[in-house]
Amino acid sequence: MTRTVLESKSKTVVIGFDEPFCVIGERINPTGRKKLAAELELDDFSTVERDAVEQVACGAMVLDINSGAVFTNKMGSDPRYADNNFVEPMLMPELVKRVQALVDVPLCIDSSVPGALEAGLEAAEGRPLLNSVTGEEERLELVLPLVKKYNVPVVAISNDDTGISEDPDVRFAVAKKIVERAADFGIPAHDIVVDPLVMPIGAMASAGQQVFALVRRLRDELGVNTTCGASNVSFGLPHRHGVNAAFLPMAIGAGMTSAIMNPVRQVEMEAIKAANLLMNHDPNGGQWIGFSRVIDAVSEGATFADAAKAAAAGGSGRGGRRRRR
Repeated sequence: MTRTVLESKSKTVVIGFDEPFCVIGERINPTGRKKLAAELELDDFSTVERDAVEQVACGAMVLDINSGAVFTNKMGSDPRYADNNFVEPMLMPELVKRVQALVDVPLCIDSSVPGALEAGLEAAEGRPLLNSVTGEEERLELVLPLVKKYNVPVVAISNDDTGISEDPDVRFAVAKKIVERAADFGIPAHDIVVDPLVMPIGAMASAGQQVFALVRRLRDELGVNTTCGASNVSFGLPHRHGVNAAFLPMAIGAGMTSAIMNPVRQVEMEAIKAANLLMNHDPNGGQWIGFSRVIDAVSEGATFADAAKAAAAGGSGRGGRRRRR
């Protein structure tokens, strides 16, 4: 069985077909979060630190660290702050160090800037996941040497110079190309985690069916683990979390082994815990039983995040701030 091994300072997480679904927390990402980007520009890492602790308490096994920020207030004095290539290599290692000081889980170093990827790899303890490489030849030549140099696994996104194809056969071909090019660098297939690209179901009615079929092919024909940005499937729809919660177990059943997602959402995490149980990836139902105590606490009025924190701290899960009714 394919096993993609990630490590922090003292913990190991294995992504694999016979392993519990790997939840990669997405919250540490200033892209589209203006408040967070503004805080980071002021060297305020309080939201990053809070998000790191909260996500792990809620069930994140890995934390994605994205440095995609530009510093708008600093542009006037130095126009380089408008450039991700300038900002991200400085910001990424600081984010990594701040998160590692608070939680001991493997990291996913996430940037489109190669300099930021390497800065994050240098700061990370253990064996992080690198996010990401695509099928463009220039990108392959920039990122795959980093993967080989630091001996880390990498997310392979199924698009290339032609963009994102709506044809799943094309997306499979791009993934196969990346796996083959990685082999040229001496990178084994078990260190490639393919993102087959989930399309919004609101724009493409067959998006769910496409990705389930594609995940099966990636598993059966290439033998690789898979991931996705889970919330993409519900983009533009009302009540998105219900759609996400239906999508995730179906993707797991098709063979998907991880997702970059928001773990601070009870309905999605409940669906994943139940799917692990049904897939026989939860020995004796221990994880489901523990999670059920958190659900009980929420039904009594605690927020999901506070109940999860209390449970993670060794309490009953019934502590925490009460919701307004």
